This record gives sequence, C-alpha cells and structure tokens, in this order.
Amino acid sequence: MRDRRVLMVRARGRDVLYLPGGKAEPDETDLRAVLREAREEIALRLGPEDVELFGTVLEPAHGQAPGTMVAMTLFTVRPGGTADSASPVASSEVDAVEWVTSADADRCPPAGVETLRRLVAAGLVD
Repeated sequence: MRDRRVLMVRARGRDVLYLPGGKAEPDETDLRAVLREAREEIALRLGPEDVELFGTVLEPAHGQAPGTMVAMTLFTVRPGGTADSASPVASSEVDAVEWVTSADADRCPPAGVETLRRLVAAGLVD
C-alpha cells in the first residue's frame, strides 16, 4: 500500500483486478509463497521481515463453477522496508499493475472486494 492505495494487477487475458499472488507450492508456507509470488508477478524482492499477516478471506472464486470458493491469505508489506524504495512492475504473468482504492471495487472479483472492504475498515485504504 502507498498513499492510501493498494497495488493490484491485471492478469494476462483477464478483465478484473487481482491482488498479486497465487497458490503455495506443495512444500511452501504461505509466507514463502507470498515472497516468491511478489518476485514473480511484480518484481519485488521481499524478505520475511518485510511482510505482515493481515488475515484470510473466503469468497466465491471468480470465473469458476458456482459454489467454488477461494481462501486467500493476505499479507501487507511493512512500511520502511525493502518495498518502499522499489517500484513494482508487471512481469510476464501480468499485463499491468495499478494502485487502487475502494472506488475500484467494481473492477475486482469477490475476494478483492472483500479485501478492499477490510483495508478500508482498518483505515489503510480510501
């Protein structure tokens, strides 16, 4: 998050905004997965000291069969760390990065909408 906005990405061939991330590999913790995904999707090299657990959302999965749910573990990047001096950029996996507010919720799948709601409630995003 920067300037009361949160970073989201537009994945290749998708019409909605997602939080950077993905599934943990079989041998990965959620923490290791978020560090790897940040590097792969937005070219940020983060260490465990740079991130903090924010919570988990459970929402209907966008573009999947009715009843399919996605459980998403959320992390925030701590201010003053590595990411403050870095500029996230789109990788080969994403078309674009965008800094968004709750006004962009209509461009997000259910898990993104719920994440924005929680960030607003925590006073972190407008």
